[in-house]
Amino acid sequence: ARVAPLLKKPTLDPSDINNYRPVSLLSFLSKTLERAVLGQLSCYLSQNDLLDPNQSGFKTGHSTETALLCVTEALRTAKANSLSSALILLDLSAAFDTVNHQILLSTLSELGISGAAHAWIASYLTGRSYQVAWRESVSAPRALTTGVPQGSVLGPLLFSLYTKSLGSVISSHGLSYHCYADDTQLIFSFPPSDNQVANRISACLADISVWMTAHHLKLNLGKTELLLLPGKDCPFHDLTITVDNSLVSSSQSAKNLGVTLDNTLSFSTNIKAVTRSCRFMLY
Repeated sequence: ARVAPLLKKPTLDPSDINNYRPVSLLSFLSKTLERAVLGQLSCYLSQNDLLDPNQSGFKTGHSTETALLCVTEALRTAKANSLSSALILLDLSAAFDTVNHQILLSTLSELGISGAAHAWIASYLTGRSYQVAWRESVSAPRALTTGVPQGSVLGPLLFSLYTKSLGSVISSHGLSYHCYADDTQLIFSFPPSDNQVANRISACLADISVWMTAHHLKLNLGKTELLLLPGKDCPFHDLTITVDNSLVSSSQSAKNLGVTLDNTLSFSTNIKAVTRSCRFMLY
């Protein structure tokens, strides 16, 4: 594959390499074949109920709007029932690039994907190489031993299957979750009298970190955010949690999948931001 670094946002500093996203430019023949495999694989997974119902990424009929709706409705329901909620937004660093092929193939076997289909996917993942194209320069080819190609047709679905078992880790701690691609949203609703909230969330995050390490993934602590939403007629309490020995304090607003959520779910902060952007474009 030829990898083209693309700036994540036009407003970011182009001199900082961390602001670029590597996108694989693949041949149309490869993508055509992948699309045929994707159709058959998706059909098998859907018919056997093997897709994570809490994953809105890479799924027909789902989008960022689906993920946002699920999260906001869960928060509104908790608030109406006089329960406060903690919303923890997790982000992964270079998630697609660090997928371990052996773990992925083992996961596919556990899902019942075997025989020729399993062998084809193994062949699809192995023996790949890449070159980085920057302006008029192209690097020498290098072997690609981990990851699923960003920009490919099949890669996103394989990534969602790779991370499916994370859901059971989260649920075992009594937290609910919803994902969009590698963005994970954790929700924990609790009565005001619960004084073990921080400990329970931190314990969940500790197990998530262990799972991440075992699966060759890494949390992006710089993008981890915590939003505390008080329930109806409930007092507001500050909250600090621990993520990989780093402290994360609650804030009054947090950006989730492009939408700024505030701790009252009024969306006033997001409306103001959109209004400012529209004014800038108009004038």
